[in-house]
Amino acid sequence: MSRRRGIMSDQLKEEIAQELGFYDVVQKDGWSGITSRDAGNMVKRAVELASQRLSENRPH
Repeated sequence: MSRRRGIMSDQLKEEIAQELGFYDVVQKDGWSGITSRDAGNMVKRAVELASQRLSENRPH
């Protein structure tokens, strides 16, 4: 079975990691170095950003 391509761009993941304060871990250990809690928080933040962008683009 083929591996799924990531949905978030590397740039977005890095921006969110910086915002949440664990980008230093990513730089040092790679993405496998972050905790599952940090990964969950990163996904939660990505969903929040996507939701904001969708609501900004809706006609009022």
